[in-house]
Amino acid sequence: MLLQDFNAEQLAQLKADILGEYAELKSRNLKLDLTRGKPSAEQLGFAQAVLHLPGDDFIAPDGTDCRNYGNLIGLDWIREIWAEVLGIEMKSLVAGDASSLNLMFDMISWAYIWGTNDSERPWGREEKVKWICPVPGYDRHFAITERFGFDMLTVPMTATGPDMDRVEELAKDPQVKGMWNVPIFGNPTGITYSRETVERLATMETGAPDFRIIWDNAYAVHTLTDEFPEIIDVVKLAAESGNPNRFWGYSSTSKITQAGAGVAFLNTSDENLTWYNKHALVRGIGPNKINQLAHAQFFKDAAGVRAVMAQHAGSLRPKFEMVLEILESRLGEYGVAQWLNPTGGYFISIDVVPGTAKRVVELAKDAGIVLTAAGSTYPLKNDPEDKNLRLAPSLPPVEELELAMDGVATCVLLAAIERSEAQANNA
Repeated sequence: MLLQDFNAEQLAQLKADILGEYAELKSRNLKLDLTRGKPSAEQLGFAQAVLHLPGDDFIAPDGTDCRNYGNLIGLDWIREIWAEVLGIEMKSLVAGDASSLNLMFDMISWAYIWGTNDSERPWGREEKVKWICPVPGYDRHFAITERFGFDMLTVPMTATGPDMDRVEELAKDPQVKGMWNVPIFGNPTGITYSRETVERLATMETGAPDFRIIWDNAYAVHTLTDEFPEIIDVVKLAAESGNPNRFWGYSSTSKITQAGAGVAFLNTSDENLTWYNKHALVRGIGPNKINQLAHAQFFKDAAGVRAVMAQHAGSLRPKFEMVLEILESRLGEYGVAQWLNPTGGYFISIDVVPGTAKRVVELAKDAGIVLTAAGSTYPLKNDPEDKNLRLAPSLPPVEELELAMDGVATCVLLAAIERSEAQANNA
């Protein structure tokens, strides 16, 4: 029976039951954290061998002594492996240090200070810079454009990616300089862009000649099933469409090997790489090639990457299935929440009753369950309907995750009941 169909007596009885569950939940003095998509200890153990490499074997196959300075674009071996993983040409790929977010921040910073290779002037000298932000989206993306004071224009996500009619209309504005994207198993929705969406992004008209699409392939191989998604070579697609410099593509091994000590990659056009290298050569003398060699020795080839990802899928799948089962069993009959069933990535996006997301987080915190702050999946942490929450099932052991999710479901129900009562009183 849907909560909206409860009469006053039924609602009061349900509230009493849920308050009893909530009191019992608080009595457990839990300390559970579902805030960030961190790999579990088990997952980090899948790549433990990386920490013992390269040992005394520090000369790369091309003769590079990885202990020394140099080689700005990274080792050929790890670039060959990753180019095969992404289905792209190695020449369009740079291997850097651990963080793809660092690369994104650097490149937006450089565009802000000096402009891109297609800019008439530095972005910092523009009267206004606007940026397209699909929502719900990745909070750390939004934090970067917020730091630079860009106007962030939200576009709703659909089952096939961002609302492209809206994106195409916004992109005609010359003040709109770029767009955030997590195209495969998106954060937090788990949505993968359709080929049609990708093609429209590659071919659409833009008002700014230096419009850049941040293409964050953080979850390109993070399947929860036995199948890996299609990875579209957007740099090649854009070039064929007459927009060769449109995409800045990023990816990393951060949630494949060691989360804080992986290898990050940049995939973009020749002209963009020339621009990137001009600035990167001043910033530093080269990446951590010892770490790159260790990763290449560990993976050996693209098949090695996929084999490790199969282990990750085996670890994560039961957790995701448990979360979805609890959501359905505890909330499904009441119609107080909607969620997506992702087949990859690290998150589950859930929409609760509008106006209650902050209350759910507050209730959960009081019960010892820490959730990502309500609003975090929107620019400036402003979810206009106060309804979206991002759940991160990866880190806790299964037993703790079950406790946490059962508690979250209780909080969602209690917040929904409170909202229903308030609406009835104001009627």
